[in-house]
Amino acid sequence: MYADFYNFSRRPFQLSPDPSFFFSSRGHQKALAYLTFGLNEREGFIVITGEVGAGKTTLVGHLMGQIDNDRFLTANIVTTQVEADDSLRLMTSAFGLPFEEKDKATLLRQIEGFLIDQHRFGKHVVLVVDEAQNLTPSALEELRMLSNYQSGGRSLFQCFLVGQPQFRAIMAHPAMEQLRQRVIASCHLEPMNPEELHAYIEHRLRTVGWKEDPSFTKEAYKLIHSYSGGVPRRVNTLCGRLLLFGYLEGLHSITAENVEEVVSELSNEGTLKPLGEEAEENFSNSATIPANLVHSDGSKVRFENDFRVQEKSYKEALGVLSNRIAALGGKR
Repeated sequence: MYADFYNFSRRPFQLSPDPSFFFSSRGHQKALAYLTFGLNEREGFIVITGEVGAGKTTLVGHLMGQIDNDRFLTANIVTTQVEADDSLRLMTSAFGLPFEEKDKATLLRQIEGFLIDQHRFGKHVVLVVDEAQNLTPSALEELRMLSNYQSGGRSLFQCFLVGQPQFRAIMAHPAMEQLRQRVIASCHLEPMNPEELHAYIEHRLRTVGWKEDPSFTKEAYKLIHSYSGGVPRRVNTLCGRLLLFGYLEGLHSITAENVEEVVSELSNEGTLKPLGEEAEENFSNSATIPANLVHSDGSKVRFENDFRVQEKSYKEALGVLSNRIAALGGKR
């Protein structure tokens, strides 16, 4: 729809991570430097945290796209709340190894053999774990134990742990001391400032062939930053709807008034929540991580975060869009 109207090669503000749209903000540059250092060390854990939609997955995807596939073998898993044995099965599956009907001891022997074989082939194995805040302590401990595998004094396994801000709290817990000692690099992705947001929007638009149609007023950029907080996914949500609004209204300039109207629609739908409210929900309502943590003295600590998966309804959004399209009388 709007891509044709504005002569774009594709939609510039898709919500799914796409490394081809990678934008190197100052925060991303710093994070990439830390991650590259950690990767070159070929051992230990690398921790990346950030708010939902901060660009963590895109950052890792960009880094993975730059590495030498002759030297590194990578795989990615998105975690649910699985215990140690199932986390091993997820890992073996990610690397294309058989895992059905295998007990833990067999899985560990298979993984060790796989790591040794890859080392002989001159490849270093890297596992990327997305949504790491959902890992149970037993699963984290299993990953830590895998980092003990060595050959000739060289580590055979490295792991990227990518998670939301609450993962920092998990890692700060005393029971995670041994895992923290294996972390060789970590970074937290901060939101974009107003100047970076301006450059980010134009970068994505130019990637799809934008010729300054539509244009954005300075006031529009300011409001986009105010309502999005500089978080890339929120920016994409808002700008994607702005372009659809522009198409439906036949606009070639996006103004502050347009931003206000679209934000009002998104807020009514629940698609774009106020920043403070969304941050609180992301911390307390996104998943459940129950586990028994054990201190060095043997006492147990209950570690529980009740995160409920959000349910979103798009009925109002569809109603608004349908009414607009109908009012256009079949406009193309």
